[in-house]
Amino acid sequence: MQNDNLDKTIVAWLSIAENVFVPHTEEEYELLVEMLYCLIDKIGEDENHPLASLMEVIGVLIEKYEDEHVPYLEDIA
Repeated sequence: MQNDNLDKTIVAWLSIAENVFVPHTEEEYELLVEMLYCLIDKIGEDENHPLASLMEVIGVLIEKYEDEHVPYLEDIA
């Protein structure tokens, strides 16, 4: 049963891996930000929307990149 779920996940991942990824460059970061804006436009504040968890995952990936690469204002001063 577990292997069946993994097999389905692998098939699904192969079709979305080009669009959902950990950003390592500014360009990849910008692509995710653009995707997040599109998801926000489509989903709004509907937490029950089928894509709401995707929007959350993209947000976490963006936040991780920002934490590692974008200096805080107090760090600049």
